[in-house]
Amino acid sequence: MEIETLRKLCLQWPAVTEDIKWGNDLCFLVAEKMFCVSSLEPPFKISFKVPDEDFEELSVTDGFIPAPYMARAKWVQVNDLSKLTRLQWEQYIRRSYELVKARLSKKLRNMYGLE
Repeated sequence: MEIETLRKLCLQWPAVTEDIKWGNDLCFLVAEKMFCVSSLEPPFKISFKVPDEDFEELSVTDGFIPAPYMARAKWVQVNDLSKLTRLQWEQYIRRSYELVKARLSKKLRNMYGLE
């Protein structure tokens, strides 16, 4: 997964913005809430939220770790980007987007046109 491919994927969904945080991380947000974070310098690492029931298994899968600072919110970090196919990347990141979007308040969903 390359940065430009990740950008095209994430920015196609409603209410998604991008921002640079912590000086060196590209963050994708839905209604101001992060759903995907990528390092901007090699070695590239990408983090995203996963369903609670998938967190434990993915956390110990080769190429994955619990995401630093975000593991308590059930985020994983992919340290070896070749471990996932393009389709798997799309599925995991879309799922992360949907999980974060689902937790938005009704007011925020309305404000960002997500209803």
